[in-house]
Amino acid sequence: MDIYFLGTGAGMPSTTRNVSSLALRLTEERGTFWLFDCGEGTQHQVLRSPLKMSKCEFIFITHLHGDHLFGLPGFLSSRSYQGGQTPLTVFGPKGIGDYMKVCFGVSRTEVSYPLLIKEIEPGVVWEDDQFVVTAMQLAHRIPTLGYRIVEKDRPGKLKFELLRDKGIPPGPVYGQLKQGKDVQLPNGELLFATSVLGEPIPGRTVAILGDTKPCEHAVRLARNADLLVHEATYMHDKADNANEYGHSTAQQAAEIAREAGAKKLALNHFSSRYKEGEQMDELLAEAQNVFPNTVLALEHHVVTIAEDAEGTA
Repeated sequence: MDIYFLGTGAGMPSTTRNVSSLALRLTEERGTFWLFDCGEGTQHQVLRSPLKMSKCEFIFITHLHGDHLFGLPGFLSSRSYQGGQTPLTVFGPKGIGDYMKVCFGVSRTEVSYPLLIKEIEPGVVWEDDQFVVTAMQLAHRIPTLGYRIVEKDRPGKLKFELLRDKGIPPGPVYGQLKQGKDVQLPNGELLFATSVLGEPIPGRTVAILGDTKPCEHAVRLARNADLLVHEATYMHDKADNANEYGHSTAQQAAEIAREAGAKKLALNHFSSRYKEGEQMDELLAEAQNVFPNTVLALEHHVVTIAEDAEGTA
């Protein structure tokens, strides 16, 4: 479970950054990835990454500004040509349906897989037996959502010595027990999964926020998260600019992470005024002075969400 950053720039592409998009990779958990925002050029970034469009299961759009949205029609269309046959759902705020209807309608685009466009309101927007995704309204110039992804607790580790003592060899039975399913043995004995599993493994929590200035919902979404992904469009000497345009500074993002009790902060959505090198180092240092466990989200870099919550960049 990790995040692969495809685009970390604000407003428009630059020579070193594409606009907003990131992938939550759930390779071991589901064999898929979930895309959050899909700015212009996202499909090009995917082609330069280990990701495969056919493995994209969900796309969550935070808001309808172009730097978070203009890559969506092209990505969805190209997925048909990249072997994508499994269903895909796009979640987004009101208006995403009209946007896709017009884009696909005037271009007469058709896709070869089941595609659902779902306009959502704040609250639980999706849930299954592994994950629950909650959205909350943030504070930007237009309606903007932040997402909290919570992995449900998983069954504990198998007690292999106990199984061996019972004369049960490795095989399909182990897999069933690991999934928490009780098993009837050949001798008729009913083996309860709870008797051979350790303590449940706590699920991980990731908060991925759209463009926003500091607000209470940002704190609520990030509460005790293993990883918070938060915009840092400006450094704090541009706090007035950030407030005017509905954005945050690196310092403000760090203050949100600290108040929320998050374990790790990844900064993204950087103004093109900040160049790679010394300027970005200063932006990072500004946040680390408030919240030390902060990293920069760089193009084609990965931030892990480890089970022990000590992910590395």
